[in-house]
Amino acid sequence: MKSDPFEKLPDAFIEPLESFLAWLELERGLSKNTLLAYTRDLAQCVEFLAKEGVDDWSMVESAHLSAWTASLSRADFARSSQARKLSALRMLAKHLVRENVRKDDVTELLGAPKLLRKLPDVLTRAEVERLLDAPSVNTPFGLRDRAILELFYSSGLRVSELCGILLQSMHLDEGYVRVFGKGSKERVCPMGAAAVKAVQDYIAGGRPHFVKARTGSELFLSQQGRAISRKMVWVMIKEHARRAGIQKTIKPHLLRHSFATHLLEGGADLRAIQEMLGHADISTTQIYTSVQSQRLADEHALYHPRGRK
Repeated sequence: MKSDPFEKLPDAFIEPLESFLAWLELERGLSKNTLLAYTRDLAQCVEFLAKEGVDDWSMVESAHLSAWTASLSRADFARSSQARKLSALRMLAKHLVRENVRKDDVTELLGAPKLLRKLPDVLTRAEVERLLDAPSVNTPFGLRDRAILELFYSSGLRVSELCGILLQSMHLDEGYVRVFGKGSKERVCPMGAAAVKAVQDYIAGGRPHFVKARTGSELFLSQQGRAISRKMVWVMIKEHARRAGIQKTIKPHLLRHSFATHLLEGGADLRAIQEMLGHADISTTQIYTSVQSQRLADEHALYHPRGRK
């Protein structure tokens, strides 16, 4: 049985924490994985406060939180992890004011860890072609895997979005699929002709092989007839990348990043890419302009007569 992350915390902290997490789930629609991460982050913070002699939220001062963030740096937490923990704490602080637990936002004076934003890895167009050709279309598994890969690259889906697609979400005649992204927000994702054909072939010749008595309406199925999991998708992509001779580190978002970068290189509008990816903030999408700029700089350094050092 899993332990309660709040069981060792002072009682006065727990009810506001539970109220905040319920608000995140119901009002913000955060995923279970994100909620679990925030739960652990905030429990860690409160454990630190308790050791400092702080018994409830009214006693928390900015100096306490500064000491906590400093302890994270000393413990060598990645900057991205520190930023997530601080983000959870800032949202909690605003919730405490909103619920009249505190009169002030105690996090207002806290600084943020500087993030060195790493450019996402992307595949070249040739690598994408090799990856898409890796599954054999002569087997039900190959038909399924080809459809998954084509849909990833054609529509720029997140792994969780792909795993949640239902048969009724597909509009193959019109060339689009409806998915639910972060915060359970629905969006329409266009599909190219190759992806439509791959999904049609899978539905006709692959999916029936996986259907069992209790199978639901999920599009992509495991051998047991259940919805395919994120881990299964990741393992599948890694295996086909290996067969295709791709040496790059394979991550679940690799095809999503490649989708966005190749669209931008082809002249697509950044706002259109933002909408297709389901990004709430255009600044998230702008990282792909940095990918493109870096690639151009690499080409210049390699081929320009005065570009080599």
